[in-house]
Amino acid sequence: MSTVKSEKNVSMRETRKSASPTARSISPFRHFTSAEWGKLRADTPLTLSEDELQTLRGWGENVSLEEVREIYLPLSRLLNLYVGATQELHGATSEFLGTKQAKTPFIIGVAGSVAVGKSTTARILHELLQRWPNHPKVDLITTDGFLYPNAELEERDLMQRKGFPESFDVKRLISFLSDIKAGERQVVAPVYSHFHYDIVGETITVDQPDVLIVEGLNVLQSWKPAEGEDPQPFVSDFFDFSIYLDADEHIVRDWYVDRFLGLRATSFQDPDAYFHRFSNLSDEEAVEVATSIWTSINLANLHKNILPTRERADLVLRKGTDHAIRDVYLRKL
Repeated sequence: MSTVKSEKNVSMRETRKSASPTARSISPFRHFTSAEWGKLRADTPLTLSEDELQTLRGWGENVSLEEVREIYLPLSRLLNLYVGATQELHGATSEFLGTKQAKTPFIIGVAGSVAVGKSTTARILHELLQRWPNHPKVDLITTDGFLYPNAELEERDLMQRKGFPESFDVKRLISFLSDIKAGERQVVAPVYSHFHYDIVGETITVDQPDVLIVEGLNVLQSWKPAEGEDPQPFVSDFFDFSIYLDADEHIVRDWYVDRFLGLRATSFQDPDAYFHRFSNLSDEEAVEVATSIWTSINLANLHKNILPTRERADLVLRKGTDHAIRDVYLRKL
């Protein structure tokens, strides 16, 4: 998997080539087409209904039950095997020490660009994983809750870099994950409101889950301490498995613009919505605004911080123009 070169100056053909996780002749990943990957589900039953799936889909995404069967069931089976092996290792360690240790959750990271479908993937995995009998307690958090409040971002002159690594309270996120991994009870995480585009004081409590899914833009990002600060762990140091959602950047841009147009006609109409000021834009104006936001903030973040971390993932799910996952890249052990 290659790090992004200078995609502003390469052709679309080169961009697509650089986006392939197995672009070089010797790769740390094994490649599967969606059909090849689907065969690995073995006899794993599909217990998710269409009504349940409808509640899990994000805006503009058309994940089908067939895709759940072909992509997500094999993935849930793989993760179930990983969790089981980790639980056995934990039991062996407890037996060796002669003590009963606090349960250590299996932590899964889900990374990728804005609008690539991270939230939908995380929600589907959450639903499927909690149906396996040996790890029924599965929690899900998003790192958006660890963004600094807007007032603090304004004070730090970071509102135009919201979503970049420096806009997150990384120390608080590391502390949260450290407590989770240590088996602490009742660990509290802040919740982000996309409606208000801010931290609003709500929290979620995580209490010794079997599995914790952590979804966010920069969860595979290495952390560089500021001058004078001591080094600290990366968020990904706490992961037992990590997933990167991938697609060509021009496709993700189109998804972002389409989502903006859809929200303009729905939630933006509410006077209390942060983006209400965009609700009366014409289609042409809305496309212009959305494209500008995408280019100046989200694309810049993708190039600088997100895409270079793709090679750190254990699994890459690569999508086509219709949001369907076409290729799966699994890291070799």
